[in-house]
Amino acid sequence: MRIGILGASGRVGTRLVELILANPGLELAAALVSPGSSLIGTPVAGGSVEYRPPEAAMKSHCDVIIDFSTPAASLALQADMAAKPIPVVIGTTGFTADEDARLSACCAYRPMLISANFAHGFEAFRQAALGFARQMPGAEARVAETYHARKKAEPSGTSRLLAEGIASERSRAMGFAASEPPIAVHRETDTVGVNEVRFDLSSAEVVLTYRVHTLAAYAEGALSAAQWLVAKAPACGRFSLADSLRA
Repeated sequence: MRIGILGASGRVGTRLVELILANPGLELAAALVSPGSSLIGTPVAGGSVEYRPPEAAMKSHCDVIIDFSTPAASLALQADMAAKPIPVVIGTTGFTADEDARLSACCAYRPMLISANFAHGFEAFRQAALGFARQMPGAEARVAETYHARKKAEPSGTSRLLAEGIASERSRAMGFAASEPPIAVHRETDTVGVNEVRFDLSSAEVVLTYRVHTLAAYAEGALSAAQWLVAKAPACGRFSLADSLRA
């Protein structure tokens, strides 16, 4: 499978490149970076593929593109791709509602799997939290996250996904609109990622914690999603990580 990486020099993009090069069943077809990157024109790991910026005329012959970049770069790539039917996995977060709608519109041309968190096991963790909220809607929930000190001091896409899902499940179960759980944000040194959901039952408390030890967890999950998208997804449409795990 020939894979292109957008954000190839980033924290997760670097791990993706390493995993692809180490796997004989995968091939790095393109290593795409910001137009201002100092890496442009240099070979990736001494091989034949060079870092280069995305462009409308690119002919990388990718079977799939994995995008861990920025909202602006992600949307620019979609514009460059136009109607090309290349499948895309997107782990970029921070899209506004309007930008997310623009992404959805692009799904008319190609299959796209979009998720705030690709780490192995996270979707099962999320479903466990949603299931508890559905069965115990009266429990007050709180969401917390801890990431490395260089990450923005605002709730991550992962925490927002958890909070929105819990509020939706509680609302459906109770028959009226429940408020979203508050999100506590913590930043500590080089912490990769810790996500926590607490349910207060007054006389008892349930705590669900998901901890990522290395950035490779996100890269491994994105590669698995890419393999599913190429092999099993319909021609076009928007898919979630849950879709890939149900197949």
